[in-house]
Amino acid sequence: MPRFRYRMQSILDIKLKLEEQARNEFAQAQMILNEEEEKKRQLQGRLAAYEEEGKRLREDVLKPRELNENATAVDTMKDMIKQQEFVIVKARTEVEKKRDALSEVMQERKMHEKLKEKALEEYLEEEKAAEMKAIDELTSFKYGGNRAK
Repeated sequence: MPRFRYRMQSILDIKLKLEEQARNEFAQAQMILNEEEEKKRQLQGRLAAYEEEGKRLREDVLKPRELNENATAVDTMKDMIKQQEFVIVKARTEVEKKRDALSEVMQERKMHEKLKEKALEEYLEEEKAAEMKAIDELTSFKYGGNRAK
């Protein structure tokens, strides 16, 4: 029995490579998003520390310069958090874009795998039919040969 060879195997191989590449890009985008969210958490921690320091400064003897510096630091942290939120939105958008691309590539790969399975089934059916024909010919030859004697 000859070996099955899928005539579009090279396309399937390319689809597998594209899927792997899309998985890597998605993972990279997800990693960047996680890093940006961690930066935001750190900024929020710093903001909380500055706000706590501001409360402490207002409870002690009032020092206008330190209060001013603390208020500026709090405002700066709030601005940095807003900027970081914008960066996070962009990173989330990129993650969704990569997820969609991965999904599309996976669908194409699955389609080609189904085509390969169908081609294999057809091949097996053809081989089975050829085998049955050979058996029939062999049987009829034997039967015909015994009858002639």
